[in-house]
Amino acid sequence: MSSDTRPLELRPARPGDAEAVADIWYHGWGDGHRGNVPDALVEARPRNSFDVRAAQRVKDTVVAVVGGQVAGFIMVAGDEVEQVYVGAAHRGTAVASALLSAAEDRVATAGFRRAWLAVVAGNARARRFYVRQGWQDEGLFDHQAPGLDGPVLVPAHRYVKDLTGEWGRGSTRTHEGARGGEIRLWGLPAFVDIS
Repeated sequence: MSSDTRPLELRPARPGDAEAVADIWYHGWGDGHRGNVPDALVEARPRNSFDVRAAQRVKDTVVAVVGGQVAGFIMVAGDEVEQVYVGAAHRGTAVASALLSAAEDRVATAGFRRAWLAVVAGNARARRFYVRQGWQDEGLFDHQAPGLDGPVLVPAHRYVKDLTGEWGRGSTRTHEGARGGEIRLWGLPAFVDIS
């Protein structure tokens, strides 16, 4: 685990963040997917595809900024936490848990009582992370990922989390086990304290 205690800021993404988001997304996607998904999907995800998608999805994105640099991001659509990625230098810090909390708040604020996300079956690191964050594995399903010649079936696990009760709209959260540091949120519905 990293001992970086610099302030962590969570804020809505800006168009100027798209390049950093695409870089984190491309490398993080490769780490979690190469060797765990069909080759047809890897072929459908060249570097420039992440550049295009990151620029198109700015309005759905929240970034984590550490030391003035984008350290990770989330993308939310409706009740789905579609993307959660953290740059390699910030893995093992509070960045991922803070981003996931922001994603949960976005889903709850949109009026949903339950959030869901899909994790590639072979991505053991991500699966362990979601369980530690209180998400429940509902089992395997065939995720239909967009490919070059139509959908590519990818074995994935569906994780869900109940957002009622303490996880409701505008809640305050504490990240247990996170070391030091301050998180500032701009334009987000909840305050996250990692002290």
